[in-house]
Amino acid sequence: MTSRDFNELAQALTRAISAYTAGKLVDAEQLCQQIISSKSDHVDALHVLAVVQAALGKSDLALASYDRALALRPDFADALSNRGNTLLALNRFDEALESYDRALVLRPDFAEALSSKGSALEKANRLDEALASYDRALALRPDFTNALYNRGNVLKALKRYGEALASYDHAIALQPGYADAHNNRGQVLKELMRYDEALASYDRALVLQPQNIMVHCNAASLRLLTGDFSRGWADYEWRWMKKSVVLANRILPQPLWLGGETIAGKTILLHSEQGLGDTIQFCRYVPLVAARGAQVIFEVQKPLHALMSDLAGATQVISKGSPLSAFDIHCPLLSLPLAFGTRLETIPSAKAYLSAPARQSMNWQTRLGAKRHPRIGLAWSGNAGHERDRERSIGLRDLLPLLDAEATFVSLQKEVRAEDTVVLKERGDILHVADELKDFSDTAALISQLDLVISVDTGVAHLAGALGKPVWILLTHAPDWRWLLDRDDSPWYPSARLFRQRETREWGSVTMQVREALLEFTGNAR
Repeated sequence: MTSRDFNELAQALTRAISAYTAGKLVDAEQLCQQIISSKSDHVDALHVLAVVQAALGKSDLALASYDRALALRPDFADALSNRGNTLLALNRFDEALESYDRALVLRPDFAEALSSKGSALEKANRLDEALASYDRALALRPDFTNALYNRGNVLKALKRYGEALASYDHAIALQPGYADAHNNRGQVLKELMRYDEALASYDRALVLQPQNIMVHCNAASLRLLTGDFSRGWADYEWRWMKKSVVLANRILPQPLWLGGETIAGKTILLHSEQGLGDTIQFCRYVPLVAARGAQVIFEVQKPLHALMSDLAGATQVISKGSPLSAFDIHCPLLSLPLAFGTRLETIPSAKAYLSAPARQSMNWQTRLGAKRHPRIGLAWSGNAGHERDRERSIGLRDLLPLLDAEATFVSLQKEVRAEDTVVLKERGDILHVADELKDFSDTAALISQLDLVISVDTGVAHLAGALGKPVWILLTHAPDWRWLLDRDDSPWYPSARLFRQRETREWGSVTMQVREALLEFTGNAR
C-alpha cells in the first residue's frame, strides 16, 4: 500500500471520527467499513467502528469489532476500556470488569478505565470497591467531573449524604451545566431534609434540561411530600415518561380525562397503576367520579378484584387483562387527585370506604375462636422488587420486642422471606395463616377481626386504613410522599398513626416507640 493510500485512509478515519462526534453515526459506520474493506487489519478503524456500533445499539457487532482489533493489537488499552463499556451497558459486569482490569494492567494511570470500572462495581452493588476505584481515578484527574458525579452516587447509596453532597458540588463547580449532578444533589438534600434547597436544585436542573423526566418526577414527589399539591399533582404526570413506567401506560384511543370536561352520561374507564397499595389508596375517588354522572368501569389488579367488586360508584369492576366493555374516556387512578384538584384540606378522607366480605369475616371469626386478648396484626415487609424495599421493609426479628404485650399476634404476610420463616418457626406466639390468604378480600376479612394492625409502608397498611381499622405505620426517615412530613397522623387515613425513623435511620428506636404504645393499647383494651 502506497503512502498516498495510507494518507487517504487516515483522512477517511478522521472523517469517520468527526461524523461520530457530530452524531452522524450511520455515516461514521459506513466510513469505517470502507476503510476496513480496503485494509482489513486497520486496527484504529476497527476500534472506531466498534465504538460507533455500540452507540447504534449493535452490541454484538461492536464486541466482535473490539475483539478483531484486540487480536491485532492485544495491548490496545483504549479498546479494552471501551469494550468494557459495551459489556457494562449489557449488564455483563464480570466481563466488563475483566476488560477494564486488562486495560489497567497496561496503563495503571488510565483514569477513564478506573472511573468506568467504578461504574461496573457500582452496578454490581460492590459499593466500597466502586468508591475506591473512583477515588483512584480522581487522584489521577482531580477535575474528572464524571468520576465526581459517580462518586457522589455511590456515597448516596452508602447513605453518606454529606460526602455525596460535597462530591456533587465539586462536579457542579467544574461543570455548572451538569443537569444530572443538580438532580442528584437535590436527591441528597431531600435525604438531609433540606427541602427548599432540594427544590432549588431540581429547578436549576430543569433550567438546563426542561424535558428531563427524572427531575420532573423527583420534584413532583418532593412537592407532594411537603404538601404542595397544586404543583405536585401536575408534575406527577411526568411519571408516564419514565422507562420503568412507560410500559405500564395504557395506550388507548379514547380521550384522557383529567377533570376539565363534563362527563355526565359518559362511560369512563378508571385503570389501576403501580402497586396494590396505590389502588387501595386511590379507589376512594371512584364514587366521586360516579357522582359527576359517569358510568364507571374500574379495572384493578387481579388480587384486588374480589375486594373491589362492591366498591361504591363502580358500575363494573374487572381484572386487568379481562376484555373491556365500551367506554368513552379514561383516566389512570393516580391522576384522579389532579382531576379533582385535590389539596390537603380536600382529600376525600372517609373513615372507611372499603368493607370486608361478610361471609369471609364470619369464617375468620370462627377460625380465631374466642377472643382472650387484643388481636394485633403484623406486616413487616412488602414487595421485594420495590425500588425502596431495603429501606421500607424490616425483618420479623426486629419486631420481636412487640411480643412482650399481652396480645394475640397474627401475621398478615402473604409472602414470607427465608430469614423470617426461621423466626416464625422459632416462635409459637405468632399465628401464621399465609396459606389461607388467597387474595386481598381474605386479608380484609382477617383484618376485620383484629383490634389493631401494625405494618410497614405496604399494601396491608393501606388496606387497614381503607377499612377504617386502627393501623400503626412504621415509616423510613425519608418516607414516600403520601405520608407527608412531621406528623403522626395521615389526612388520607383517619385511623392511622405514624411512627417515623429518626435521623439515625434505624428501626430499633421505632420498634421501642411502638412497643411502649402497644403496651398502653393492650392494657387499655383489656
